[in-house]
Amino acid sequence: MPVPARAVLICALLLLGLTVTNASVAEAVTPDLQRAEVLAGMASVGLMLVAVLWTRANPRSAEKVALTGEQGLAISDQLNADQQQELAWGSHMFLTATPAASVLVLWRQQVVLRRGLISQEPFRPGAISKRAMERGQTISLVNSSLFPGREEFDAMLPSLPAILVCPMGEEGVVIVGGWSPRCFSRSDERWLEGWSQRLRTTLEAGVVSPVYPDSA
Repeated sequence: MPVPARAVLICALLLLGLTVTNASVAEAVTPDLQRAEVLAGMASVGLMLVAVLWTRANPRSAEKVALTGEQGLAISDQLNADQQQELAWGSHMFLTATPAASVLVLWRQQVVLRRGLISQEPFRPGAISKRAMERGQTISLVNSSLFPGREEFDAMLPSLPAILVCPMGEEGVVIVGGWSPRCFSRSDERWLEGWSQRLRTTLEAGVVSPVYPDSA
């Protein structure tokens, strides 16, 4: 419970206690006293309701999941300096300014970037990644445990609790994994979509040959 809500609840309980005490020590129960007791009781209940609503309006954020992986950075050496710089800059910003734990960029069937917590397993796009590229729409798995087919991202990092899949046309996709369920906001999605468009333009300026498995 947030500190302000806790303070309101304490005031409500204190007021309720004083109301009960006042009624118990009164020598006579008069209409004026009854009205005062009713109003004080309603005020106490109202303050309790405010404390409850305040708590619900400021829920505790989900705790980070203990993810398995090693901190690292792997960028394809087939890219030129400008492309590598764009990948490094964008992934760094996303890892430091959002709840992202891992970033993977797939371009023309090759993984050109892994950053954050990474694994060494070869990544191949599955049904979810292909659907994002075909439709040209970002897919958000706010709680990946509830979505079938999430196993395709285990090669990126096992058991990611939240995943954003943002296409770069039909030739690539940017995948971001979060630390906890429902950790990404709508602004995070818009930021990713903007960076993906810029990244697509940068990558299209060079040639990255398709390679399986990935060599990142």
